Amino acid sequence: MGNQGGAVSDLVEQLGRLPGIGRKSAERLAFHLLRVSEQEAMALADSIRRVRQDVRYCETCFNLSETQTCTICADANRDTTRLCVVEQPRDLMSLEQAGVFKGMYHVLLGRIAPLDGIGPDQLTIDALVDRVRHGNFVEVIMATNPTVEGDGTSLYISNLLSEFPVEITRLARGITAGSVLEYANREMIADALTGRQKL
Repeated sequence: MGNQGGAVSDLVEQLGRLPGIGRKSAERLAFHLLRVSEQEAMALADSIRRVRQDVRYCETCFNLSETQTCTICADANRDTTRLCVVEQPRDLMSLEQAGVFKGMYHVLLGRIAPLDGIGPDQLTIDALVDRVRHGNFVEVIMATNPTVEGDGTSLYISNLLSEFPVEITRLARGITAGSVLEYANREMIADALTGRQKL
């Protein structure tokens, strides 16, 4: 790529910084952008510019939004008594796509990860506690990722919220419908046994 000129090399370098994109993928993407119409390439550039200039965090739940309040927080038809806590906006999007939960959300913008130098003060935990203190929530659903850090974050927040009259629940885990026990890993089986329910 060294003989391809500064602009192409710079594009490959920038694309290579994206998560999950290695050098070869970055080169393929760069050459693809050179082959498509100028209109299509500029549409991508404009989308990147717009998202950087117009998208911010909702001042209530910290979801991505183009206005001060996101569409979910502004929706009068949502159940304002249930609050689902997630790590990232992409987790919220996944839950919304399932179309089952009709309550409110709170995005932490990360998880407590001491080894990565991320403490509670770098997340939106204080804002979450304020929402529960001043809101009319009856349930807070901890929907952090099922990892050591996610579970630790969930436990930390649950302790903070224990003084409030809200039920704190977590997403069910374990054996999914239609799966076979022999193919489930140890963690899935442990979660399924721990979270077993009455028939």
